[in-house]
Amino acid sequence: MTDPALKPESQPTFSVRWVAASVGMLAFLVFLPTVNYDFVNWDDPWYVINNELIENWSLENLHGIATESVARNYAPLTIFSFLVDRTFWGLNPTGFHLTNVLLHTINAVLVFYLVRQLTGRWRLAWAVAAVFAVHPLQIETVAWISSRKGLLSGAFMLASLLCWLRPERTGKHEAWGIIFLAAALFSKALAVVLPAIVLSYDLFVRRQKFAEAFPRQIIPGCLSLWVLGVTMGAQTTIVGGTRAHFDLSRWELLAVDATILWQYVGMLAWPTDLCVLYDPPTRNILLPAVCAVIGWMAVAVWAWRNRDSHSDLLFAFVCWVLLLIPVMNLFPLTTLMNDRYLYLPCIPVLTVAFAGVRVGWLKLVSMTESGESMRIVTRVSGAMAVGCVILAATLATQQRLPVWRNGMTLWSDAIEKTPTLTVVRIQWANTLQAAGHTEEACNVLRGALVETAPDEINTRRIREKLEAWSDRPDDSQVTLRKPTPHRG
Repeated sequence: MTDPALKPESQPTFSVRWVAASVGMLAFLVFLPTVNYDFVNWDDPWYVINNELIENWSLENLHGIATESVARNYAPLTIFSFLVDRTFWGLNPTGFHLTNVLLHTINAVLVFYLVRQLTGRWRLAWAVAAVFAVHPLQIETVAWISSRKGLLSGAFMLASLLCWLRPERTGKHEAWGIIFLAAALFSKALAVVLPAIVLSYDLFVRRQKFAEAFPRQIIPGCLSLWVLGVTMGAQTTIVGGTRAHFDLSRWELLAVDATILWQYVGMLAWPTDLCVLYDPPTRNILLPAVCAVIGWMAVAVWAWRNRDSHSDLLFAFVCWVLLLIPVMNLFPLTTLMNDRYLYLPCIPVLTVAFAGVRVGWLKLVSMTESGESMRIVTRVSGAMAVGCVILAATLATQQRLPVWRNGMTLWSDAIEKTPTLTVVRIQWANTLQAAGHTEEACNVLRGALVETAPDEINTRRIREKLEAWSDRPDDSQVTLRKPTPHRG
């Protein structure tokens, strides 16, 4: 019997554009409440509130946008988008949030078209795009104004992949792919992985020879390496966030990354206890690290051995890894893991998950009596299951979304979940002080000095704040424990 999962899928009786529009509408409605949210004191002052580059359209500012790094990132198109928003909205956060929501809406539609193009199945594409649109892990990317770079870069990356990931590419496709790549790179350096993704597609899916596929990626690769070099230089000029993992060796970091990758898979399946900053263990994790590495090696070996019959699964696995490589601290980043890192990497995982369930279900149905009634039951039950997943994700997002309403809600949530992080204590103190609770803020900082073992940089920051905020002359003389590596 022919595998029903491999039969061509009939086109919908209505326009595919309406299907795509429904995904966009879902993304827009779920995240629309963020237009009433405020700025937060987490990079928003750097990117928007105190950013002189976006105050006006002077030639000096435009030159600065094109050449300068802001908050450890070289992202001129992202900063330019903030200039446009500020021109129309001033410092009213509504407009900035609305732009983020619209970008996410566009991205959800692009995900639908990309998955449909790669799989040939519009129902599967709709399911993947719909969950992408409403998943709680997208909250940080959409609700945080400073995460605009991920949204803007994501839009151009998806557009570029729509041009490149196709069985046959014309010169026009190649040209537009490079243009979109450049735009993505100038929005966020994460796009440096695009040439490697396209090369993997050509090798594993199109079955091209390396000598034929590689030359096409020379120009995109050189452009990506240049932007990566600029960004790496910017990352070392401003140091914030968490830094304890800077002391780890390359092998220790890879072990930590392996465990974090499995945590990401778990967060996609069961997104609970989300937070603006995480405190993953980095010490005494030999057994979990070994298990994580063995697990990923098993996945990689299985995907490679089945590359001929399941080249799409191998490609999905490669995409998952490549999209996360830029945030795996192969060069120093001031965070180990964040929700926003999964914005695009969730796409291959969701696609494989939905496709796997579909294939399994259809094979199970094929063992029973076939007929029109069974096909109807299959489709209805499948639609109900997908609907339940989307509903659950939407409800979880609606519950989590208000955390990003303002700095007070954001850091009160973080202080409950990751009180061991010095930076969380500092941000909570900043929030309290800005709200007029100066003495409480000072107490938070004093507690951070003796309870979180801050490093030299954070110790200096805390002492400076205590000296500025407190009436007590001895605050800067607090006895400190010798800083120890951050364990998590």
